[in-house]
Amino acid sequence: MSQGEESQQRRLARNLNELLQELRVAQAGVQILFGFLLSITFTDRYADADRFVRGTHLVTILFAAASVALLTAPAPWHRILFRRGRREDVIEVANRFAIAGLVFLALAMVGTVLLLGEVIVGGWIGIGLGVFAALLFGLLWFVFPLRERGRDTIDEGGPDDGGDRQE
Repeated sequence: MSQGEESQQRRLARNLNELLQELRVAQAGVQILFGFLLSITFTDRYADADRFVRGTHLVTILFAAASVALLTAPAPWHRILFRRGRREDVIEVANRFAIAGLVFLALAMVGTVLLLGEVIVGGWIGIGLGVFAALLFGLLWFVFPLRERGRDTIDEGGPDDGGDRQE
């Protein structure tokens, strides 16, 4: 294997390791959230919940389940394609899954805030809390990073200098 190929393989290994580390953080959070959302159904207060609360709860659980599926999918992809020379493909697919999983996690968090806001204070204040959560997650997780990405002047096809490019 040439030095250039080895460098490429090292970069791919580093990219995969960094992605998997990021996913571990998100996975823990969404799994705890999913458990919390499931436990709500076993409370006495849930039995008296109206259709809005139950509907919001169900949609939020579905968002959390989709997030779990997407954020954990890179592990089986890696394992099934292990030692098949497909690391670059795994990274590309895993990156897409990670972004989609974070979108669903943000939606699940917004749904959870809306759900709790409705149960605790209700009315427009509860809805306002949900809107605030949507703005917060939307801005911090997507709008600001995408804005910064748009400012990049780095040629993504250039040589690897060991930095964060091409990830």
